Amino acid sequence: MLEAVSPPQPADAVAHRARRRLTVEIWIVLGLSLGQSALYAAVRLLDRYTRAEPLAQQVATLNPSRDERAWLDLIYQVLSIGFGLVPVALALYLLSDAGRRATRRIGLDRTSPLRDLGVGVGLAALIGIPGLGLYVVVRALGLSVSIHPAGLEPYWWAVPILILSALQNALIEEVVAVGYLVERLRDLRWTTPAVLVASALLRGAYHLYQGPGMAAGNVVMGLVFTGYYLRYRRVMPLVVAHTALDVVAFVGYTLLPEGVLADLGIT
Repeated sequence: MLEAVSPPQPADAVAHRARRRLTVEIWIVLGLSLGQSALYAAVRLLDRYTRAEPLAQQVATLNPSRDERAWLDLIYQVLSIGFGLVPVALALYLLSDAGRRATRRIGLDRTSPLRDLGVGVGLAALIGIPGLGLYVVVRALGLSVSIHPAGLEPYWWAVPILILSALQNALIEEVVAVGYLVERLRDLRWTTPAVLVASALLRGAYHLYQGPGMAAGNVVMGLVFTGYYLRYRRVMPLVVAHTALDVVAFVGYTLLPEGVLADLGIT
């Protein structure tokens, strides 16, 4: 008995299905990671604005303690960091193909460590110094909550966990919001300006819980970081820069005297 052979399908139909599949893939990845965070952040901002307490008097605590017992808190922190990296693994897996690893495709490798380090530190200074000034200004204008970068008790493991948390944040944001999203949107034939704006707006959206002022600042950061990636196709310097920014914020908050923090509007 002869096996039935399906007739060849038009190239445009095949291309349409491929684009639709990529679009669904993007929504799934974002729904499991930063897109979900953006939606929760928007609802959180609505929550903040509908309270009797003004936005400027509210507090957002990053890296909170998860249990009053130190050993359980440590376990929860490690689990949170580990599972937080699963979307990064998923994005890299989906970007991989038979001819090239995803880490090579988006420049998350060690082919030029000194250059990546230098560029990363430079980007951290470019974003971090004005960003601190922006925070002081938007706090004065009542457009941001008081951000507490670390809520951990002074356990022996607090600083290492904060450093790992900074690295986790850098990996998920720069790999997913920049490397993965840019590559997939380019696969869908989006224009460069559209890709740049989409990535930057996503970064701002998942920071809405901090208030509109800081969300706008993160959009600017997204424009700079995504613009760098579009030009050089390397995400590693962005990971270095983001890790450096968060380490300074998280560990600095833990170690700086309270008087210095109060001067910056952090209570």
